[in-house]
Amino acid sequence: MRCFTILTPVKGKTTLADGIERIVARIGRGASYLNVLLIVIIIVDVFLRATFSLTSVWVIELEWHLFAIIFLLGIPYALQKDRHVRVDLFFERFSPRNRALVNLVGGLILLLPWSLVLLYTGWQFAAEAWTSGEGSPNPNGIPTFFPIKAIIPLAAALLFLQGLVSTLRAYAAYATGEATDQEPQNEGA
Repeated sequence: MRCFTILTPVKGKTTLADGIERIVARIGRGASYLNVLLIVIIIVDVFLRATFSLTSVWVIELEWHLFAIIFLLGIPYALQKDRHVRVDLFFERFSPRNRALVNLVGGLILLLPWSLVLLYTGWQFAAEAWTSGEGSPNPNGIPTFFPIKAIIPLAAALLFLQGLVSTLRAYAAYATGEATDQEPQNEGA
């Protein structure tokens, strides 16, 4: 079975799946540090607004853009760590093999197709922002929206890659009867 060679290291070498998960983990952890920056910007903005009645449209827009980046780049990482939203009403009672089957079917029918849809539409969205030079309609707003819109297809591509790895792991777990609830092995990467 081909997917087992993608998932199983040969003589201590890193697999393609581990490489993808390492990239997703680094980007996800990097995006999490943007929370600190966002908090500082919000605190300074609130302080200046309350104390000196100073605020700027671009600062408010920057807060929204940082939040969007954190959210978009955090989605693949949340999937990797199995911290995404799931209805556990029945799932937690399933056997490891049935959990793997649910993850496999969900990955094939929902996650992978929709991440490709997001990649395609996000790419168009970003390309339109680039070609039109789209920026804030507000005076003193952020002059260009392309960078934030370019994060959408990037996040979709990372979600697709992580979804592919997760789906392959679910297939391997279903085929062998092993549990899929374990954290990825590249935690320290």
